[in-house]
Amino acid sequence: MSKSAALVHLVCGATGVGKSTYSEELAQKLGGVRFSIDEWMERLHNPDRPEELLFDWFYERVQRNCAQMRVVAERLAEIKVPSVFDCGLTNNTERDIFSDWAEEKGLSVQLHFVDAPTDLRWQRVQKRNAEQAETFQFLVTREMFDFIESIWEAPTDDEMKRLSGVRVNP
Repeated sequence: MSKSAALVHLVCGATGVGKSTYSEELAQKLGGVRFSIDEWMERLHNPDRPEELLFDWFYERVQRNCAQMRVVAERLAEIKVPSVFDCGLTNNTERDIFSDWAEEKGLSVQLHFVDAPTDLRWQRVQKRNAEQAETFQFLVTREMFDFIESIWEAPTDDEMKRLSGVRVNP
């Protein structure tokens, strides 16, 4: 199956790299539906989040949201509508959850790795925080940025090959 025929598109990259913008453009280009974890979390959970930022609290809700996104994507695949997942996918384990699901369902998958240097990404986050334009969902502090940096794992060459990966430098 050609790369353009993939029904599941996984967009990964570190904080501030431009995943949301790229995912939206990709969904429009493909005539697909974009699933953004930031949007789901902001609308469904962040208003009720605890004052202290607790990773376990966020992670459990992210996983529930992503599971529901996959259910909807299965329905879309039945009518040949591509799904674009803008869910962070910060490490191989997270990406495997999606790629294993796609394989189990017989859905073609493509990984999109959006990449940019750390200093440029932090500048973009600061600009997004200040402007609060289209892709802004919530304030990203330096502490949050650094935490995600500490757990971020770029895709390996093998993972890129296995998932028909493309590298994007916005």
